[in-house]
Formats: sequence, structure tokens, C-alpha cells
Amino acid sequence: MKRLPLVLFAPVALVMALLIGYVLGRHPTTSSPPPSMAGAEKPDQKPLYWYDTMVPDQHFNHPGLSPMGMQMVPKYADGDAMPNRVRVDAATVQNLGIRTQPVQRRVLASTIEAPGSVTWDLRQATVISARVDGIVNQLYVRAPYTPLTTGQPVASLLAPQWDSALAEYHALQHAQSPEAKALLPVARQRLTVLGLNDANAQPAQDGHGGITLRAPKAGVVTTLDVREGQRVTAGQTLMTINGLSTVWVEVALPQAVAGLVHAGTSVSVMVTTWPGHPFAGAVETVLPEVDAMTRTQRARIVLNNPDGRLSPGMFATVRLSPEEGTAVPVIPDNALINTGDQTRVVVAEGDGRFHVVTVRTGRSSDGYTEVLSGLDGQENIVVSGQFLIDSEANLSGALDRLNTPGASPSPASATSAPMPGMPMGGQP
Repeated sequence: MKRLPLVLFAPVALVMALLIGYVLGRHPTTSSPPPSMAGAEKPDQKPLYWYDTMVPDQHFNHPGLSPMGMQMVPKYADGDAMPNRVRVDAATVQNLGIRTQPVQRRVLASTIEAPGSVTWDLRQATVISARVDGIVNQLYVRAPYTPLTTGQPVASLLAPQWDSALAEYHALQHAQSPEAKALLPVARQRLTVLGLNDANAQPAQDGHGGITLRAPKAGVVTTLDVREGQRVTAGQTLMTINGLSTVWVEVALPQAVAGLVHAGTSVSVMVTTWPGHPFAGAVETVLPEVDAMTRTQRARIVLNNPDGRLSPGMFATVRLSPEEGTAVPVIPDNALINTGDQTRVVVAEGDGRFHVVTVRTGRSSDGYTEVLSGLDGQENIVVSGQFLIDSEANLSGALDRLNTPGASPSPASATSAPMPGMPMGGQP
């Protein structure tokens, strides 16, 4: 009789519990803000605006959730007014291994090393051509790159116009009348116009007839454009002779250093054929043309080559030594942050404050880069850990939330959790 009331009340208790749960689900109680956000409030100050730390450029005049669903944080008047400025506490600076270095003024090393190639000295090129119509009767040079000495026979031509001019000249030489002797200088001038002189205005000595053409200077036959028995016309090139007493070295200069090189700049040329034997010379001229593909500007160097050790086509390494310049503001290369469309550095203001500055850079040498604008030369530049600070500055415009008491730790401020790409303990 005593157990019956308990059995009857059990279903009633279950129904009451379901009703209470339903009512509570329809009317949820209001919760307080997350501890991380509530800790950032300053009751004695009025926020300027609220913002989402993931989208710092969007400002709101009320707290709550952002369009991305993130809890917004307040921004107060005593915050940093400069964009891209962040604040990092001393412990975070030590854990991230952030190092700074002052902007220096120094004379950048002026030695420039660039690739080049040995080419013919075109000032020594001589073209042997046919001054009249004729036939190549005999070739004494049958292959390109044949060495020649001055006056060496190169070819003989059968040319009726040459034969008649020579016959007229020889006839006038033996004339006795004053009128005929007066025509002798004219006949001599006609031979000169036709390209005949005392050296080649002689019949060929091989018995085949024709007029023998001779090399006007020593050198190498660089092109041979005719063959025996070929008919040639007036003005046609027979061959080209080029000397090797001097050669050109054309070096490709990057645009960043081309302005430092000028005529007279001393150079040292090394070729792999003769290791350990530099060839000294000087820049003759900087060519007024920039290669559209490599964006380099060529400089021409003239080298003496009396023993013929330098041959056209050789690859060369050229070291140029421009005159020493003046001291300029420089920063280490590893302090630069190149984003593709601009170059930035992180400046340390002291007391854990940093800000990002866009700079314009000049030439680089020995691990340092010249700063043309953006810095006045008195700043301390972050040379280690600057990429983390720059990323944080671009993300939120401030790092105050990392140092706000009660704020949830992020990878840039947590000292107990490892950062991406860093070992445990936060050491870089």
C-alpha cells in the first residue's frame, strides 16, 4: 500500500521535467561576453568604435558580432593613431627573437661583376669586293678563318673592264706625244676608281690570266662569299678580313648599376680558357641601348690581343671598378619585405612599438641595400621577425589585443604554444 503513491508520481515528475526544459529552451538566459572580450573593456573610457580583428578596416558604433560572426573589440582614443603600427610586450619580443639594427651610412662596394663575351673588333674589318663585273678565275683562300699576311694573294679575277683600263694605261706610259702624256694621269685615276693599284694591277702569275687581288692587311678571313668559277658583279663582296691585334668584350650591365659605369672605367676580364690570367682594360663606351628581353645595357671594352689568346665567341667574366661614391643610408638585405608591388621595412620605435614603412631602394652590395626614400637615417630597423610583425600590422592595424589582459592568445602573442614553423617554447 505504501509503494503505490511512488509509482503514480514517477510519470508526473517526468512530464514536469520535460515542460521545464521546453520553457527554458524557448527563453534562453542572457550570457555575459566572453572573458577574452570582457577583459578588454575600459569602463572609465568611451570606445571610439568597435571592429572585427579579422577585418580591422570595418568600424561599427556598437558592440556585438561582426558580419563574419566574430565578437568585436572596442577601440579607444589612447590607441595608436598611426596605421600599420603594432605593440608587442617585452616577453613576446624575446620569444619571437626580434632583433633590430640602426640605419647606417656607408659607401657601398663599387666592384661590379657581370657576364660578357669576346667579339671581333669591327674597326679592323676589311671587305674585299669586285669593283667590276667578272669571273673568279682562281681562289687562293678556300676556307673561312684562314690567317693572312699583308700582301698575300687571295683571288684572281677575269674582268674585261680591268683589262682594257690596264692596256690603256700601259700604252700611254710609252707614248711620246705631249697630248698622250697629258692623258696618263687620267688613266691612272681610272685604275684607282676601278680598285687597281700597284700591288694588284699585275697579271696573275699562275698562267691562268686575270688580275690578282691581295690582302691589304694581316688578319683572318671571317667570311668567304664566293667560289672558283663564280660570276660576280660590281660591288659584290668576295670576302671579309678581320684583324686580331685587338678584340672587343661586350658586357651586359643590369640597369641598377649601368649608371655607375662610364668610358674609362677600369675592368679585369677573366676567361675560362686562361684561368688565373686576367686581362686588364677599360670601358670604351656604354652603348645607348637596353636589351628588351634581359633589361640590361651593354658596355664595350677594348683589349689588346697581340698573342691572339683571346678568340671571338669566348665567354668572359668581367669585374668593373667604378670610382668610389659617397656614403648613403643603407639597411641589411634581410630587413626588406618585398610584396611584389612595394618594399617595406619594420621600424622599432621603442617601448615595444613598431610600425611599417614603405621605402624606395637603390643598389645593393655586400648584403646591404641603399635606401633612397622612406627613412631619414635615424631609425632602428627590425632585421629578424619582421615578417610576423608586418603580417600582423596588415591584418589588424594594431597588436594591442595581444597584450590586452584576458584576451585570448594568438600565434603571435602566445608564449606557451608553438608558432607555425617554430619549435616548442616559441624560440625561433
